Amino acid sequence: MSRARGPGGGWTRREILRAGGASLLGLSLPQMLKASEAAPILTSGPGWNRAKSIILLYMQGGPSHIDLWDPKDGVPDDVRSPFRTIKSKVPGMEVTELLPHLAQITDRITMIRSMAYTPNGLFNHTAAIYQMLTGYTADRVSPSGQLEPPSPKDFPNFGANIIKLKPPQVSMLPFVMTPRPLQESNVIGKAGTAGFLGRAFDPYTLYPTGDDLDQAKMERIRIKDLALRPELSIDRLERRGRLRDQVRQNMRAIDEAVEHFQLDRYTEQAMSLILSGRARNAFDLSQEPDKLRDQYGRTTFGQCCLLARRCVEAGARVVQVNWPKVANSDRHSWDMHKDLKNRLGNEAAPMFDPAYSSLIRDLDSRGLLEDTLVVAVGEFGRSPKRGISTSGNDNTDDGRDHWPYCFTALLAGGGIKRGYVHGRSDETGSAPLENPVHPTELLATLYHAVGISPETMVFNHLNQPREMTPGSPVTDLFA
Repeated sequence: MSRARGPGGGWTRREILRAGGASLLGLSLPQMLKASEAAPILTSGPGWNRAKSIILLYMQGGPSHIDLWDPKDGVPDDVRSPFRTIKSKVPGMEVTELLPHLAQITDRITMIRSMAYTPNGLFNHTAAIYQMLTGYTADRVSPSGQLEPPSPKDFPNFGANIIKLKPPQVSMLPFVMTPRPLQESNVIGKAGTAGFLGRAFDPYTLYPTGDDLDQAKMERIRIKDLALRPELSIDRLERRGRLRDQVRQNMRAIDEAVEHFQLDRYTEQAMSLILSGRARNAFDLSQEPDKLRDQYGRTTFGQCCLLARRCVEAGARVVQVNWPKVANSDRHSWDMHKDLKNRLGNEAAPMFDPAYSSLIRDLDSRGLLEDTLVVAVGEFGRSPKRGISTSGNDNTDDGRDHWPYCFTALLAGGGIKRGYVHGRSDETGSAPLENPVHPTELLATLYHAVGISPETMVFNHLNQPREMTPGSPVTDLFA
């Protein structure tokens, strides 16, 4: 795979390490690092720059791979899923009976059945979520496994990195997160912000009112915040903008004082969004036919998947749909330490299956799947053996504990192969037998797909250089 410096003169970490503190081609090390932030480095290879947008369906809580998309037959009773295995359109891509819709679209997706890593922390959700979405392990994990709340010192969510280096080309919200924040217990929003990149790169959070069991909350989306007040005309707003620019020219000291907060970017984005109306229209689900909305499912997750399609269609770069239930909880949360057969069979899977499958079909039928990469993944899988404890939690015979050592991710679009299984788990789904994929490699693959080298340097709150992720892209996933 060839490497070339981008238009901003990016440098790989290997070149920086070779250069050390000395200058290279007349550039000091700080100058080299600054240059590396400005442009992607890797400019070739399978899948490079194939995706314009990314939709992440983040299954916080940890779906059970054995009971969904990596079923195992001929195993002990305490491993075997209570749900029978069914065939799909592609031999070797069998799923359980909980996913009849997904079984009909396996010819359009890739399954990575060899996701695996060892988390930093006591297998808690937040530490694992942080690893999955930033590419880095958390610095502080208490004995209970809980983390500190979100901090400006955090590593950025992958979407923040993407929109910083590749902002959208139209007046649209670049990064949308819905319908609720990432959460484990009282730790809310960890790994869901731009962290040290600054708040200008935070996602736009669309969190409608209503609790996690309210399946009609997407009907209450407030879009008036993105509209002009009746008494404020477009001409008047534009005049205010010109006046603001004139005043700012004479306030250089203040500009320099608040430069770190990138207030200009906030103002420009807000103004262009209000004037264009793209975001406002994208959020209006009532524009969709009832039949299509029914196909996605009249659930929070189903309507969020439809919203994600509308957002990328309008020009959003990244949309992250968080599973609409706090990670460690009951009912349709994927965190099924008990009552798995009922909760998975009657609540979570019936919400996921039609929504995910309709999203893939809908994007494909509109010609959007070619340049939209869709990823569905959680922070880990579930223990192969039911009833055992791997994280200090109590588990019944009808429950599975946390298991980061082997789980599954679903990918589609953006140049990803169709009808392909990458990697293979062992006979009980306990560990990868072939081609293990670490979360850092999955993130690197996402960056690669949108045309950003994962080696690109970003600068933290102390102005120290950090790679976007230490992993390398898995180019075998691309056609």
